[in-house]
Amino acid sequence: QPITTYHICKCVSLPTFQVSVTVIEARQLVGLNMDPVVCVEIGDEKKYTSMKESTNCPYYNEVCSFLIKDCNIVLLQFLKDSKFFHVFFFTFTEHQFFHKWATLCDPDDITAGCKGYVKCDIAVVAKGDTIKTPHKANETDEDDIEGNLLLPEDVPAERQWARFYVKIYRAEGLPKMNTSIMANVKKAFIGENKDLVDPYVQVQFAGQKGKTSIQKSSYEPIWNEQIVFTEQFPPLCRRMKVQIRDSDKVNDVAIGTHFIDLQKIANDGDKGFLPTLGPAWANMYGSTRSYTLMDEYQDLNEGLGEGVSFRARLLISLSVEILDTSSPEVMSSTEVQVEGIPNISDVSNPKTGGFDRPITNATGKIEEFFLFGCFLEATMIDRKIGDKPINFEVTIGKIYGNDEESELIHGSSDEEVDDGGDMTSVSTTPPMKPVITDRNYFHLPYFERKPCIYIKSWWQDQRRRLYNANIMDRINQAGKTKLDRERLKLCMQELENIGQQAKNMRSQVKKSNVKDKIKLAQNFLHKLRFLSDEPQHSVPDIYIWMISNNKRIAYARVPSKDILFSSVDEETGKDCGKVQTIFFKLPGKKSFGPAGWTVQAKTELYLWLGLNRQRKDYLSGLPNGFEENKAVKGPGIHSSPPISLMYTMKQIFQLRVHMYQARSLFAADSTGLSDPFARVFFSTHSQVTEVLNETLCPTWDQLLVFDNVELYGEAGELRDDPPIIVIEIYDQDTVGKADFMGRTFAKPITKMSDEHYGPPQLTGKADLPPIDGPSDFDRGPILPVPIGIRPVLSKYRIEVLFWGLRDLKRVNLAQVDRPRVDIECAGKGVQSALIQNYKKNPNFSTLVKWFEVDLPENELLHPPLNIRVVDCRAFGRYTLVGSNAVTSLRKFIYRPSDKSVSNWSDMGVYAEIKAGQYVSLPDDEKGGKGKKKRKKGEEVEEEELDESMLDWWSKYFASIETLKDVRDVEIVKLFYMYQKIMWQIMFLPQMYNRELEYEFDTFEGWLHTFNLYRGKCSDDADVEQNAADEDRLIGKFKGSLCIYKVPASDDVSREMGFDSNMGMFQNIPHNDPINVLVRVYVVRATELHPADINGKADPYIAIKLGKTEIKDKENYISKQLNPVFGKSFDIEATLPMDSTLTVSIYDWDLVGTDDLIGETKIDLENRFYSKHRATCGLSTSYSIHGYNVWRDPMKPTQILAKLCKDGKIDPPHTSKQMHVFFCFFFRTGLKKQTDEHLALAVLNRWDDMPRIGCKLVPEHVETRSLLNPDKPGMEQGRIELWVDMFPKDMPAPGPAIDISPRKPKKFELRVIVWNTDEVVLEDDDIFTGEKSSDIFVRGWLKGQQEDKQDTDVHYHSLTGEGNFNWRFIYPFDYLQAEEKIVISKKESMFSWDETEYKIPARLNLQVWDADHFSADDFLGAIELDLNRFPRGAKTAKQCSIDMVINEQDMPMVNIFKQKRIKGWWPFVARDENDELEITGKVEAELQLLTGEEAEKSPVGEGRNEPDPLEKPNRPDTTFLWFLSPLKAIRHLICNQYKWLVIKIVLALMLLAIIALFLYSMPGYMAKKLLGV
Repeated sequence: QPITTYHICKCVSLPTFQVSVTVIEARQLVGLNMDPVVCVEIGDEKKYTSMKESTNCPYYNEVCSFLIKDCNIVLLQFLKDSKFFHVFFFTFTEHQFFHKWATLCDPDDITAGCKGYVKCDIAVVAKGDTIKTPHKANETDEDDIEGNLLLPEDVPAERQWARFYVKIYRAEGLPKMNTSIMANVKKAFIGENKDLVDPYVQVQFAGQKGKTSIQKSSYEPIWNEQIVFTEQFPPLCRRMKVQIRDSDKVNDVAIGTHFIDLQKIANDGDKGFLPTLGPAWANMYGSTRSYTLMDEYQDLNEGLGEGVSFRARLLISLSVEILDTSSPEVMSSTEVQVEGIPNISDVSNPKTGGFDRPITNATGKIEEFFLFGCFLEATMIDRKIGDKPINFEVTIGKIYGNDEESELIHGSSDEEVDDGGDMTSVSTTPPMKPVITDRNYFHLPYFERKPCIYIKSWWQDQRRRLYNANIMDRINQAGKTKLDRERLKLCMQELENIGQQAKNMRSQVKKSNVKDKIKLAQNFLHKLRFLSDEPQHSVPDIYIWMISNNKRIAYARVPSKDILFSSVDEETGKDCGKVQTIFFKLPGKKSFGPAGWTVQAKTELYLWLGLNRQRKDYLSGLPNGFEENKAVKGPGIHSSPPISLMYTMKQIFQLRVHMYQARSLFAADSTGLSDPFARVFFSTHSQVTEVLNETLCPTWDQLLVFDNVELYGEAGELRDDPPIIVIEIYDQDTVGKADFMGRTFAKPITKMSDEHYGPPQLTGKADLPPIDGPSDFDRGPILPVPIGIRPVLSKYRIEVLFWGLRDLKRVNLAQVDRPRVDIECAGKGVQSALIQNYKKNPNFSTLVKWFEVDLPENELLHPPLNIRVVDCRAFGRYTLVGSNAVTSLRKFIYRPSDKSVSNWSDMGVYAEIKAGQYVSLPDDEKGGKGKKKRKKGEEVEEEELDESMLDWWSKYFASIETLKDVRDVEIVKLFYMYQKIMWQIMFLPQMYNRELEYEFDTFEGWLHTFNLYRGKCSDDADVEQNAADEDRLIGKFKGSLCIYKVPASDDVSREMGFDSNMGMFQNIPHNDPINVLVRVYVVRATELHPADINGKADPYIAIKLGKTEIKDKENYISKQLNPVFGKSFDIEATLPMDSTLTVSIYDWDLVGTDDLIGETKIDLENRFYSKHRATCGLSTSYSIHGYNVWRDPMKPTQILAKLCKDGKIDPPHTSKQMHVFFCFFFRTGLKKQTDEHLALAVLNRWDDMPRIGCKLVPEHVETRSLLNPDKPGMEQGRIELWVDMFPKDMPAPGPAIDISPRKPKKFELRVIVWNTDEVVLEDDDIFTGEKSSDIFVRGWLKGQQEDKQDTDVHYHSLTGEGNFNWRFIYPFDYLQAEEKIVISKKESMFSWDETEYKIPARLNLQVWDADHFSADDFLGAIELDLNRFPRGAKTAKQCSIDMVINEQDMPMVNIFKQKRIKGWWPFVARDENDELEITGKVEAELQLLTGEEAEKSPVGEGRNEPDPLEKPNRPDTTFLWFLSPLKAIRHLICNQYKWLVIKIVLALMLLAIIALFLYSMPGYMAKKLLGV
């Protein structure tokens, strides 16, 4: 290709995230009489929901919103009193979850199982993202908790418990910490220089932490310990963090960190394996090894960022064991355990002679590795470093050369090459003073002498792992560890699958599915990269440091696998034995921001890594023509590596760089433009292009010639693989240094002197005379791109439609008053007429102007077109207002349409449709009655349908496809009024889930909007983000472009018509001001961002159009994030002055100013002039009255006549002509219809009309995103609305449609509790010992806990049977369309007004055991969803627990349809094993009445008047102990106090004996003493 496009790259920063967590409800919470509240925690920030009293099924529907920088882990907590249950740790992989159930577990006893579920929505929104509203599932699916658990992909709902065994054996290569001042102080006091490190290993996993013992004063510690984690499998935590830390009395310091990715060491497929690792060495990287008291790169040792040096390596292994939870010994403890393990036999220091034979399948055999490198070139060294001597240092592991840390393992292996045993490693190049390249960079004058490095080191021979990473389909031997063997099988299996799928994909590629197949191919690439990433380390990576004045400046990291040598070519690293270009970067945090964009150094480096015995051809990849310069003299000179290479073969080239143009540069100046120039680097040479002022799309058209370019090596090698070219783009500033904008790379095309010179980029100098090119100091002449390379040009005419300017902001604190637009393309341009007074009329007086310009034949190479707006101020001053660069002109190129005629009889191909789909029935053909279909478990119901009950909301709910979800009775009536399915949707408005502009190509048919920008782009954003940056938006230019070749073709001449002044823009309306009536309908807002500290908002509507502003502050809706407004607003406006409509949602505050939640802006002008006729949505039915009345002042026949006239087609005038018109264009038969119905049928299919047809905007409701200027690009909610516009010169429109929100309907639920049976017996009778319960039933509607009602108590029930005949009465307000109960109440005594809550209609019934002197005992409960609950059993025996557990298999009823139902339902509770069990049965009768019906037939609560219930016939059990005293006494003595009575009798007998002894003892003693 003569012209090649390169992408200019620049680093960007991380965006800010907004996290919204909607807590909907909780279910199956373990506990009784709890007051649950939910806490959502992200990082250190916590937010709480409100507290719900006395329920284990709370309903919240509250939002917790967070604004954070880095969204990694979200922790939800569920609090119960003072104890909390953790829900989960989770890393987001997608943008959102919708209506998912999160599992609750107790963190103190994770083996106890599930403690309940929380239903929630989670959404993560970054700048530019929009929250997708998923299709609403029916309530049955949402209640399926097990099927909607909040879990990552491929994680099962029920997870097993497992133990993770992390074995820590030993560590090596820890950095020396006894070389600092502190070490010398300690040596002075202690008298010896001990190792100043006390290492231990810390492992963190899934919120748990384990530590090994501390090894005192050891640089090579040996632990032989294992850390055991008990966690569910598969775990929700993907990575395990392993750290070597130095123990210190003040603060422990991390030495190195390694992360084990469990996904890489496991396979969840059919032939998969559990996570397994090692025993293998894990290499750890971090800060530099030189110890300092304050390490500025300590974060790298913590695993934050890319390490800049080798820190240590750790011998570890990991295994997983799935546990049998049925064994009590296994689950005895879930705490982290640390245990000792047997020593693993490994190598000792081979230099001491104590070489133990290693276990072959553990760490591998020790081999001697050889690393060789040659620096062929060192350029682009940042001049900020200074002119001190610079050298490079290469390290592998902790090999540094000849210092005290020279080797990790000294000595050599048994198989090293001859004469190489005494070889000393050379790891640094000699210092060299840099030479100036240009004003920004140095280079090192290596010339023909290329410095070399070589390092000999000893490592375990695990090259096979690196070969696997290099090439997977050539593996023919298994590795040493289990993971090696399993990954071999996995790689082979995946490669076969990918190969087969790729073959199938190739045969299935079509034009229609190319994008999908590309995504599939990208998935293949992602999987291959995943498989090539070896989790078990072997040889450490190579680090190359640039050192200046003994300070480490910049580094580069080279993976060891990329330069590893193998005798099999496919297994060799991609850069082994090749010259590669390496760019150096700053270490740590220095590499972020503008400082990191600059290249610190660029090197051409040759690297080779392999076994020492394989280094026979390690120099074969270098360019030929060199002599080796070796440091070793004597007999071993032939086998020793060189310390430098002396090139004797030099080639002289001339480089020609053709700089044509650049596009889409970001604005680097405050004017919103840049002054770009390009700087080109090749080898040690540098040149710059000229500076083009004030442009974002420069066309340099310049040839840069580099003379006397010296390259070393053979000419053929340089032709096949020349060095790369670096191109940097800068912005020239008048004061100060030029600003860096981006960088790209190019590969030159090489032509030799004996080859034919075509359009080259690199040519042998012998073929061409030298040309003096421009330089930094002497620019010389500007050379254009040669004709052979320059694109072929043709003459084009560019016609510009100047319509007007909009929304211009102040410039330099002054209003824009007299603006003008300048158009420029390829050096030519045109100026618009001057707007004399922008405030009075921002439109141009002259609409069309044109200019001719030479453009490339290839449309892809067309230069950008620049739009600049200037303000003409006093004294001839011109101030730049803003600019826009149209980078692609393709959509403005005129392309002739297909030839067609306007005669009806000569039309070609037409669309075929069925008239019944689009033609409404006359009123006399509409059915007035309908029958509902019989559904399983429901009664056949027939009722008369009343169309007067229907309103606009009936259409709305039907349009959002929620008929099957909400089961709105009114909508059902509406649908059954018609017999054919297609008529069901003919009158419904179109629902758009996004802005209307996206559906109709932003309404830019002939009028386009170009945003004007001013100001400097921020450094932390990319080009696309800056293009949409509201802060830089200064205004808008409205107009259009038309580009065509000249001389004009016949099609162009015909299109121009009669008015030559308008050119290609014929038949467009004039841009004079026009008065219109704007009618805005605001339906509702959804997912608003909370504005108050309670997680809610008090939203109201504010509308601004021009100088008119309406704030509906009095009608704010309290404490709502999904408010339903249902309001319309009429505003008179004048286009174009009032062309931007702003609809805002504010949060009402009692004190202070109201807060803006979000706003949306609508361009009314583009809609008004659009060919899609967006002034008033086109209905699909024509009615002159009712809820579906025709809104447009123009009737369908008038609209059709106007469209035909605009399209130059004769319109139909009579009914007969209308029939002919319809039948001819749409080729379909017609029933007898009116003219308006026929015209409307044509309009609804206007997009099928040949040549002039387009889709007309239908009757609709659009959903628009709400944005806040303080949080740019982040959606703050959505608003549903539509806008009608009516010109004032047309007939006045009718009154606005009433879309006021439906008022909830009053209902009264009457629940009669007749009897209970089989209630568990909780009490033991103190007299008789019999089991009994004092039963009573409690009931309430969800959300009305304060209206709890209790029956009286049935005392001393011995069988669980209770008789009540008790009536509960629950009045409530209900929205049938949403199936929600509406409750209005104050949140607290301090609340200003009442808050409206919408809660599912659910009846709670509980059975309790009454106690006199203690709290009542809860026995069981049941919750009935009044819209869908199981039909009650006819008898108590038929009532079972399946009515709760398997309710989906039961016949279901709806109380709002059934009105009255009676039956038996079970009470359930959870037992000790957390399983549901039946605890009783209740016979109840449910009756639903409307408010009017309840007033006509009142009843009393309980058994009160009116309509009292009979008193139940209960057995008298109050004096049972008195009626059978013997039985009571026998129970008390024999059962209750048997042993107590025996003990008392024995004690009394013992006391009697003692008393008799004491009484008779004195007399007996006297007789004995006196001998009586």
